Amino acid sequence: QEYQKVVDAEWAILYDKLEKIVDSGAKVVLSKLPIGDVATQYFADRDVFCAGRVPDDDLRRTIQACGGAIQTSVSSLSDTVLGTCQLFQEEQIGGDRFNIFTGCPEAKTCTIILRGGAEQFIEETERSLHDAIMIVRRTIKNDAIVAGGGAIEMELSKYLRDYSKTVAGKEQLIIAAVAEAMEVIPRQLCDNAGFDSMNILNRLRQKHAEGGKWFGVDIMNEDVADNFDACVWEPAMVKINAITGATEAAALILSVDETIKNPKSGANDPPPALPGRGRGRPM
Repeated sequence: QEYQKVVDAEWAILYDKLEKIVDSGAKVVLSKLPIGDVATQYFADRDVFCAGRVPDDDLRRTIQACGGAIQTSVSSLSDTVLGTCQLFQEEQIGGDRFNIFTGCPEAKTCTIILRGGAEQFIEETERSLHDAIMIVRRTIKNDAIVAGGGAIEMELSKYLRDYSKTVAGKEQLIIAAVAEAMEVIPRQLCDNAGFDSMNILNRLRQKHAEGGKWFGVDIMNEDVADNFDACVWEPAMVKINAITGATEAAALILSVDETIKNPKSGANDPPPALPGRGRGRPM
């Protein structure tokens, strides 16, 4: 009987805690610690979703988006410690189940779920997405922009070709070579998209010669377009850094005037023959 009293008291404490959580109006319960089967069934019967073993980082990010606070006790639950969102869903994506909060009032971030058939595709997609996000971040910090899609490279190439014709001597060849190197970017964009790079580059040269300085490769329509009007932009800071880095790398390669090759140590070679006249007679 005494043992049963202890068990009953334990169950009474458990149900009292669960009842206070339900009475607070919470519809989603997240816990760092595991949630037992009894509590899970109790919540399920009252249309309350619960999840245990939630990582601390995920819990804090959810708080930042939905509001609320982490509670160590259920004795003082109120509306002020509860977060809100417009819609909560549990979705099966692939082999995993995700708890998705949408319409969070204080959300300044979002979660992107990447799926693919192979690990290398996912990694490449993640790198591309990260590069795109960093470009947007750089654009917000530095508001000087240029048209993308190889437009600025083609305009610089045209400018350098025109300038090289005003220079007498071998410098003209160097400037023309730099102008040709600038066309690598739009040519690579065409190759990556499966376009005829020669045809696209000829159109770009014609447009830039007519004064269309923002014309670049139109990936969506396999054509050329005014990318500034099409909102295909790149931060000017990124282009300046890329050109500066390429120029420094070229200058470094040109400054190499000698290479030294380290000969093999010869540890595995057979020992040289001793000099002599043959038959073991000395010289």
